[in-house]
Amino acid sequence: MARYIFKRLLYMIPTLFGVAALIFFMLRVVPGDIVELKLRGDGANVSEESIQAERTRLGLNRPLYVQFGDWMVGVATFDLGKSMWTETPVIDEIQNRFTLTIQVAFMATIIAVLLALPLGIISALYKDSWIDQVIRLFTIGGLAMPSFWVGMIIILTLLNVFNWLPPITYTPIWVDPVANLSQLIWPALAVGYRYSAVLTRMVRSQIIEVMLEDYIRTARAKGVYERLVIGRHALRNALLPAITVLGLEFAFLIGGLVVTEQVFNLNGIGRLFVQAVTKNDFTLVQGIVMLIAVIFILTNLLVDILYAYLDPRIRYGGK
Repeated sequence: MARYIFKRLLYMIPTLFGVAALIFFMLRVVPGDIVELKLRGDGANVSEESIQAERTRLGLNRPLYVQFGDWMVGVATFDLGKSMWTETPVIDEIQNRFTLTIQVAFMATIIAVLLALPLGIISALYKDSWIDQVIRLFTIGGLAMPSFWVGMIIILTLLNVFNWLPPITYTPIWVDPVANLSQLIWPALAVGYRYSAVLTRMVRSQIIEVMLEDYIRTARAKGVYERLVIGRHALRNALLPAITVLGLEFAFLIGGLVVTEQVFNLNGIGRLFVQAVTKNDFTLVQGIVMLIAVIFILTNLLVDILYAYLDPRIRYGGK
């Protein structure tokens, strides 16, 4: 297993290099000039000499391969450069918002797992009963309603029923846990509901399929308690595809909560990403994309490790 993990970590290097090259050169092809937008965006009368001087200061007049080489050296030393718009280090821009986004993602994942596991198991065991129909209605609602729309319903309910709104100023959890949770629990609940709907249907379908396998009938024929059959044999194998969905959804939450962050007035990674793209801030966009790529790769690695834990038939050591 250790050898497998080490090889996967080595594979990250060419993968991240490919992502870096792709995002770097694609951004240079996209129409738009950050210098024009920055200096003339408000209709200011700026001379062409000033435009060229700003391009030179930002290094945009150098050949692309030189710019790419300098940026890759910075990435290797964990220096993503400075934002072309705010002149703030990209690491600082991301760090200020990453804590909020990662907390919402973790909370939404916990909510989704706590809802999906029991509901998926119950729905599978009581297949086609009224209980199954109610749970399926719950999951269909989660799939049909976007998380930002659920968030709007939550805000309107809190305002009209309880005459209360969540705080709009972010407070780190280590500073004031109550204020932090009173703000972030609601977007986590809105996102976690849709998240749980996907997982519930996955767990339900997998358990129904696994319960028809021969080893389940064998375990029952040996007189194994039904609870052990479900928990030790059926659930472990049924969770394998669900874990894949869980990992992909978690990685998606890091940069895919743009509209939900707008609804709850959260200044997270998704919102920062949209602002960077709108302003053609190349270095900031590149830094965010690299962060999301690293999270996807590490999440997939964690999913593979969980596969080996849940299914002993999977062996990585000699491969």
